[in-house]
Amino acid sequence: MSWRPTYRSSKFRNVYGKVANREHCFDGIPITKNVHDNHFCAVNAKFLAIVTESSGGGSFIVVPLSQSGRIDPHHPKVCGHQGNVLDIKWNPFFENIIASCSEDTSVRVWEIPEGGLRRNMTEAVLELYGHSRRVGLIEWHPTSSGILFSAGYDYKILIWNLEIGEPVKMIDCHTDVILNMSFNTDGSLLATSCKDKKLRVIEPRSGRVLQHANCKNHRVNRVVFLGNIKRLVTTGVSRWNTRQIALWDQEDLSMPIVEEEIDGLSGLLFPFYDADTHMLYLAGKGDGNIRYFEITTEKPYLQYLMEFRSPAPQKGLGVMPKHGLDVAACEVFRFYKLVTLKGLIEPISMIVPRRSDTYQEDIYPMTAGTEPALSASEWLSGIDRDPVLMSLKEGYHRPNQLVFKAPAKEKKSVVVNGIDLLENVPPRTENELLRMFFRQQDELRRLKEELTTKDVRIRQLELELNNLKNVSPNNV
Repeated sequence: MSWRPTYRSSKFRNVYGKVANREHCFDGIPITKNVHDNHFCAVNAKFLAIVTESSGGGSFIVVPLSQSGRIDPHHPKVCGHQGNVLDIKWNPFFENIIASCSEDTSVRVWEIPEGGLRRNMTEAVLELYGHSRRVGLIEWHPTSSGILFSAGYDYKILIWNLEIGEPVKMIDCHTDVILNMSFNTDGSLLATSCKDKKLRVIEPRSGRVLQHANCKNHRVNRVVFLGNIKRLVTTGVSRWNTRQIALWDQEDLSMPIVEEEIDGLSGLLFPFYDADTHMLYLAGKGDGNIRYFEITTEKPYLQYLMEFRSPAPQKGLGVMPKHGLDVAACEVFRFYKLVTLKGLIEPISMIVPRRSDTYQEDIYPMTAGTEPALSASEWLSGIDRDPVLMSLKEGYHRPNQLVFKAPAKEKKSVVVNGIDLLENVPPRTENELLRMFFRQQDELRRLKEELTTKDVRIRQLELELNNLKNVSPNNV
């Protein structure tokens, strides 16, 4: 009997990528030339944020999505960091709040005014110090409104409670640089990939490693949870230096369920998963292709669908949240592609071809909305809840009644697990030493000026006192 491949029907087998017209692109942005393996781009339904090339510290630009076209070279920037910005992420529940991390060891939270920036922003709502080396990754908790995770080159992950502006937990189980973090749907599990060639599934509140895999044949670079189906997908490099994708059972990381080689290129593969359509997108850094697969719970597990091809190489990709998509055009995913050589941000819409103009309920199920399911204190107390769902049928018109309130606090010691993270932290590199030196020089200069001002004031008060003494006997 001859072997015949089983035909599998899929509503997404004809999904295609459509590049936006030139007038809907964002042109003239000096995209950063930093080689750090991040996207350098974050997008939500209101704003597009891009890390830019700058001298004398790090900066990023925030542009309202309605202001597409050529961007003014003097457009205001967010420029409070003293080192290069390495990652930026929008808060999923407050559309004007964005977090950034930098080589200056800090994590900062910014509030962008309605309508965008009118002048350079240097003052952050929150400045979070706790890492002893540069901070390379940040992630917002998917269901709690005030929890932020940061991973630094000190091999530690800090959990920040933004209601009090302090770290409340330190995860210290990694032995090398953390490459990637990903949450499951309710945020009760955290998956990490690390330079020590290990894949870990962690319970974030306790810091306990539930599962780990020694990835010798499949060197993991990126990891992503696949919604609620208890699966993980990793991208990495095989022993023959070919790009590879692997599917894992989150409860048993002893061996991958499926391993599949993609190609022989050297660029990093970024995975993006859409839990609503069960589609997985693979975008290569340095090439212009985006492959997409459909994930199933039965064999063959990974069903290749199609590939979007473009001659322009991509440095990174931002992803629009579901409530910002064009439902009328049957758009199921939208990328914002960074083309460094042209200074161009190019929207790419993934569209399901349909003849009917009515709302397509089968491709738009209830999706995670913009209301948090938990407060920070509730999540820290041990409560887990699934995201609050919303329908896309009537479009996105819900007014956001939430207000982000930053805690007012004085700078003090940061103690986590009995360790003061800010006390006597030695510089690890020459750049850190120079930054610390110049920071101390500025502080010394400020203290000397303050001392001189106080000396002058003391002399003035002494003279006034002598004048009063001289006047009082004459009056008598």
